[in-house]
Amino acid sequence: MQYLISVIDDGAGRATPSEDAAIDVFNDHLQAEGYWVFAGGLGTTDAATTIDNRGDQAVVTDGPFLESKEYLAGFWIIEAPDLDVVLKLAAEGSKACHRKVEVRPFLTA
Repeated sequence: MQYLISVIDDGAGRATPSEDAAIDVFNDHLQAEGYWVFAGGLGTTDAATTIDNRGDQAVVTDGPFLESKEYLAGFWIIEAPDLDVVLKLAAEGSKACHRKVEVRPFLTA
């Protein structure tokens, strides 16, 4: 099953060089053990654009869809056999990036 591990930043900003190094080691571990699907860091909320096309015309707004002190800073998508494995990996990821993380399963069709 695939899971999303979201990295939650509370304003700490970009990763430090030591955090980047720890993230690289964690990413290497995920790849070596066959858990890796994809991962990425995201730009700040200042670079976000929100599009709402539920009405007659699309409404494009600069900024995030929600003003918050915490925001999504990055993510890992992993493949794991069960939630216990994912929670262990998420704890390792949180330690590596020095941020809170949230785990969610992808829905299956």
